[in-house]
Amino acid sequence: MKKRTLTALLTCCLALSLAVPALGAQTAVSEDEAAQAVTALGILTGDEGGALDLSGQVTRAEFVTMAVKASPSGGQIGQAATSPYPDVPRDHWASGYVEAAVSLGLVSGYSDGTFRPDQPMGWAEGVSLVLALLGYGPEDFSGAYPTGQLALAHSLGLDQGVSARSAADVLTRRDAMYLFYNLLSAPDADGTPYIQRLGHTLDASGKVDLLELTSGALEGPLVAQGDWQSALPFSPAAVRRDGSRVSAAAVQDYDVLYWNASVSTVWAYSRKASGAIQALEPNQSNPTSVTVAGRSYSIETSQAAFALSDLGDYGLGDTVTLLLGRSGGVAAVADVSAAGAAERVGMIISVSEEQYPDGTGGSYTAQTVTMLATDGLTYQYQTQGGYRVGSIVRAGAFGQDGQITLRGLSSQSLSGKVSDDGAELGDYHFAPDASILDVADGQGAVYRPERLAGVALSSGAVRYYSLNSQGEIDQMILENVTGDMYQYGVLTRREEMGEGLNRIYSYEYDIAGTDYALPASTTGFRAATGPIQLTGDPADPERMYSLTSAGEGTISGRQFLTDQRRYTLSDQVLVYERRGSQYFLSTLARAQEGDFTLTAWYDKPEVQGGRIRVIVAREN
Repeated sequence: MKKRTLTALLTCCLALSLAVPALGAQTAVSEDEAAQAVTALGILTGDEGGALDLSGQVTRAEFVTMAVKASPSGGQIGQAATSPYPDVPRDHWASGYVEAAVSLGLVSGYSDGTFRPDQPMGWAEGVSLVLALLGYGPEDFSGAYPTGQLALAHSLGLDQGVSARSAADVLTRRDAMYLFYNLLSAPDADGTPYIQRLGHTLDASGKVDLLELTSGALEGPLVAQGDWQSALPFSPAAVRRDGSRVSAAAVQDYDVLYWNASVSTVWAYSRKASGAIQALEPNQSNPTSVTVAGRSYSIETSQAAFALSDLGDYGLGDTVTLLLGRSGGVAAVADVSAAGAAERVGMIISVSEEQYPDGTGGSYTAQTVTMLATDGLTYQYQTQGGYRVGSIVRAGAFGQDGQITLRGLSSQSLSGKVSDDGAELGDYHFAPDASILDVADGQGAVYRPERLAGVALSSGAVRYYSLNSQGEIDQMILENVTGDMYQYGVLTRREEMGEGLNRIYSYEYDIAGTDYALPASTTGFRAATGPIQLTGDPADPERMYSLTSAGEGTISGRQFLTDQRRYTLSDQVLVYERRGSQYFLSTLARAQEGDFTLTAWYDKPEVQGGRIRVIVAREN
């Protein structure tokens, strides 16, 4: 194995404008994913409010500090023993990191003996320092500085997501974030992914394994109340609530907290479930799951198990709020009056009579509605009657007794076209965490606003919407806009027998690779042989319709291109190879690679929410 020597590469800042030509297409990860990885390792930290200030410039002192934190020996660096440079005195905030970087051979000062800690960091300087972390030395570069360094950095993918390209371009904090993120997956001088030197791994796709990175030394859970930070063994440098980076002040009482002290990061989760306890399994002596509002939740802590046991404070029939942890299990249990109820908005999809425990060993019967909520899940609530299937309701603790009750919500008129980027509907913006529920025939799915990009919504399509404190749409319930809840396939045979009232129909069809037959149906579906949309149970469908042909064309990414126009493919598009009169389920990859004539079929125009649902491939 060749021995590499780390050398002091940065002796001056060269004002060059040398641009490296692109050697191939590169795709950067999302800004949020890169930020999570780099902040989890403590390389990049935010201000007291958690803001990363990614648009700000990076000074030499800041960049060197990041580099030392990214080294295997980084850890917590104290104050320097002596002043490393005249302009970096011992009491300078970065003196320890500058001293460590010099001792590691990562950096050196200028020829006049200064370090210039407040000078902006240039692209060539930053690249050279990161290459030194990887163990590359002068023998690995060709040509004069910094040509070889920039070329090697490009070949290693260190410039993915970085806006700087010329040697003297000043790095922003966003550039530095991407540069250090790319460092983690780059091979060092011995061919080993750098992140392994930090004790972590890449996932199967070769990207930083965020789950492994953050979960390895995860502690908790802890229920936030009052000055929750004082209960931690460190002062958090980063806080993420429900997946978004926030300030510590954004954490609310009764959030469930987890933390990783080695990376000074806290993760907070706000999800709750409220209602009467309907069941404790396998028994109340040692419960491992609890059923509330018709949903069962695993119990993930001994404290929650005790609280729900016969030795604890809560039992069958009691109304509680479950505080749910990162895995969706019960981390803690609280009174509705203290923690509040988890309010949900949704549409009633069924009404029934159900049995409930009365808390004394008996039971009682109550009318119960099943609500499909804007989180895409179903919940059951007792009612006093008056609600019908299709009603829009809000569930919450509205009474003085803390019981979970329902309130009907009136439909709110809203129409307009969603912008092409999915960010706006008419005069309203969608909130960053907007939840959109599309419902059809008692089934529903939750979408991000991007799914509705370019779709024209009529007032009848919008059943309900609400606005947050910023006036943004945060919840919306739609009536059959996307068509994604239906099933798709091909009708392979259709026959009619008899006349008039004695007419009988026979159908054979394939739904996503499963064959079905209706040998003697009295229903004449409006479908001809070929691609179809089906609703209800595939074995006994309620409706069956023929799809519309888009004509012949080619597949390009997630689009189907014809001579006249382009269509967007459904995320669950089905591909069938047709051989004679038979259809065989295939794949997009095979359809693109093989010698086929492709015909696509859609359910409705894209401006109404439609997509290409089925592609039929005929071999040439």
